[in-house]
Order: sequence, then C-alpha cells, then structure tokens
Amino acid sequence: MTKQLDIINEQKAAKAFSKQSTVFDIVYSGNAIVQYKRKRVRDHVQRFIKANSNVLELNAGTGEDAVYFATRGHKVHATDISSGMQSKLSQKVRENNLEHRISWELRSFTDLENLKDKGPYDLIFSNFAGLNCTNQLDNVLKSFPPLLKEKGILTLVILPKLCIWETLLVFKGRLRTAFRRFSGRKGTTAHVEGEYFLCWYYNPSFVVNVLKKEFDVLSVEGLCTFVPPSYLESFPKKFPKSFEFLKNLENKWSAKWPWRSMGDYYIISLQKKSGVN
Repeated sequence: MTKQLDIINEQKAAKAFSKQSTVFDIVYSGNAIVQYKRKRVRDHVQRFIKANSNVLELNAGTGEDAVYFATRGHKVHATDISSGMQSKLSQKVRENNLEHRISWELRSFTDLENLKDKGPYDLIFSNFAGLNCTNQLDNVLKSFPPLLKEKGILTLVILPKLCIWETLLVFKGRLRTAFRRFSGRKGTTAHVEGEYFLCWYYNPSFVVNVLKKEFDVLSVEGLCTFVPPSYLESFPKKFPKSFEFLKNLENKWSAKWPWRSMGDYYIISLQKKSGVN
C-alpha cells in the first residue's frame, strides 16, 4: 500500500511540474534570488567537478543546469519525472546545438535501477529540492553508489527541517508556513499550478548517516540562510543594499555551524570511497 501511495504522489508531482514547465523559465529568469541560488550551487559544484565529467542529473527540470554543464565541456544525462519539463529540456538542447553533450530520459530518481544509461558517472547532481518529493530518500540515496565511479562526487540541494526565514513567519501569524517543515513522516502538502502533492524535509545528518559507509563528506553549505527565500522575490528590489549585505553575510557564514543546516536549502557534496562498488 505504501508503495502504491508513493507512485500516486509521484504522478501528482509530475502533473504539477508539467503544468509549471510552460512558465517556469519566464517566471524565474527575472528573480534575483533564484539567480543568486543558481550561482551559489554552481560555484559549489565547480570546486569538485573534474574537467570533461560525465554527469547524471536528477530532476533536471527545463535543463538550465544541464545546459550550463554542457557548455563547460561536460556530458550530461538529464532525467526527470515530468514529461513537460523533459519537453522543454529537449527543446533547449536543440536550440543550443548540444545534442552531442546532453541526453535525456523520463525517469524517476526512485527508479534508477531501470536507468537506460547507468554510467558510471563522475558526478550525480540534484538541484533545488526535487529529492524532497519522496519519503523514501534513504532508498534513493542507497541506489547511487553503483552509478558512480570510484572517487565520484554526489552533490544534492535539499530542503532541511528548519528554515530561519520561514520560522520567523510565526510573528506574522502565518503558522502553517512557519511550522510546515515539522510534519514528520506524514509529509507536507505542496501546491504547484493548482496541483497538490506531498513533500518531506531532511537534514544533512540524514544524508550523511545513510551514506557514511560508502561516502566521505566534502562540504555542507546553507543556501538562503541569511538571504531570503526566492518566494520573497520583491526583497532585492525594495531593499537592494540589505540584499547585498545578506549575500555577503551568507557567503561568509554558509558553511559554518549552525547556519549550514538552517537555510531554505542546503548544498551537500560527498565523495565515493575507494573500493566501494
């Protein structure tokens, strides 16, 4: 029964993001906070990725990151559960003449055992909390080692259980948003383009504990710990000096405890140990 409910939730999420695919790039391309987040994530990856890497991207969306990596000499196999997102991605690949560098596959990250191209890869990458759309993240994480080369890198961007900005909303009376990350196993209802599905929240310690036998932790950074979440998109325009101040503050403290696990997201990179299959 649990597996059937997971499948139903995935189908709901796929439908929601397929609807969003038609407006995703338009809505977020002008969002200064989203652009800050993308740069932070990419700067993080650049610290660890080797030249000419073979990359497996999960929940690739419309292909913004796939195109970024491909234009820097990497090969990317971009997967997603949303047919709408995959359609936008394939269109973007053709427009940029990157067919020789980007392949794509409609595939859930809960079904990687049936992945058409099993690598092995130099990097497995998942951006902006796609992995929060499952309550079986432990099983997903355990499926990664066979897909990675020895010393391969895993970089994930995940929503933790505590976000300072959201918790502060309690003072505005927005109790549901302020405490939504404390839902536990039941999950929290997400709303995208008129569709509803569940998501769950995971701290860095969860990822580390599941993978500690196979991986060494390279880095954990908070993302949008001091900088506000991207749904407060008017903040940079209304308070440009404050926005620059908060970016500088975050760039300085994002990898320090406790700030690294109290943002809207965190970025975690791990390296596969030698001798692990």
